Amino acid sequence: MTKLKALSVASASAALVLSSTVQTAKAANFNPAPIYQDFGSYSTIISRNNDLADIYFPKPKDSQTENNSFPVALLLQGANVDKSSYSKYASIVARYGFVVVVPNRKRTISQFGRTGLFAETSQIDNVLAQIKAEDLLPNSPIKGIVNTDKLALLGHSFGGAVGLSAIANTCIPLICEGSFEQPDELVAGAFFGANLRNQATQEFIPINNSKIPTALIQGTRDGVALPFRAERTYDNIQNPPKALISILGANHYGITNTNNPDGPFSDPNNPTIPQEVAVETVARWSGLFLRASVLNDKKAFDYVYSTGDALDKNVKVTSQIKSVPETSFIWGLGFFSIGILLWKRKK
Repeated sequence: MTKLKALSVASASAALVLSSTVQTAKAANFNPAPIYQDFGSYSTIISRNNDLADIYFPKPKDSQTENNSFPVALLLQGANVDKSSYSKYASIVARYGFVVVVPNRKRTISQFGRTGLFAETSQIDNVLAQIKAEDLLPNSPIKGIVNTDKLALLGHSFGGAVGLSAIANTCIPLICEGSFEQPDELVAGAFFGANLRNQATQEFIPINNSKIPTALIQGTRDGVALPFRAERTYDNIQNPPKALISILGANHYGITNTNNPDGPFSDPNNPTIPQEVAVETVARWSGLFLRASVLNDKKAFDYVYSTGDALDKNVKVTSQIKSVPETSFIWGLGFFSIGILLWKRKK
């Protein structure tokens, strides 16, 4: 081996060791736990459609002296899953610095031939309008602490499909009535046990997310929204950043307080991870993804896209931060690299 080549190999090895050391140090210095220790909650009525809703919000230790501005996160429920089933999940996400709204949307779907709890895209504008009104009420618990200029979507199962269609700015039968126009406030989405496909043809729907960061969180033992469907949906999300976060051993109800809460779509697969661990894991990754995407939290970003996969034994992460370069650009880089190598060899 020539001296120049030996030096190059040594330099490359040193760079790899240094990079690994830096990443390890970053991971060791970051605590992925919720930012706030306490939370508050109350119930209200969404005035535009008379939906009952529970609202969860963080409670800083000294709220009188801190300047708080917490973005809104709307949680769209799974089919016939009551809002109360998400209380543990919602309270954890709230403690990451968000005002989490969990409404019950009761309506009739003629195609299903039944009336029940079914999320729909119209809730997005209705809830955002309600939170703006709540922020102005003198006796509102969230008065003066909510940032209504930023909205994130959370969702479970059917509600996750509603959220994905909103991210794609489309109006799909069953989950959208009339028309839908994506609000300017919508800046991120994270959905558990969800995929987006045409129910009539079973074809997966392309998701032009306009660079809105989007995460799919999926239980590996989900017997209702099968994991391969989440993978296909992830592939159909056209613009990064995006992430597919698999929760090992969780089933379709890894986000709810109890496994298989009342509803018509019970999961035949039992989870192999304790329910409280599943809920905490789903909530932690949801909260950190929102912090990275909505609040530009660099440490949360590193955890989601770089270090968290290795640190959390219960997850496996597939992600993409930037778009793949155009083919011509890749060829250009290849010829540039070959030219440099030939120049070095000549020297």
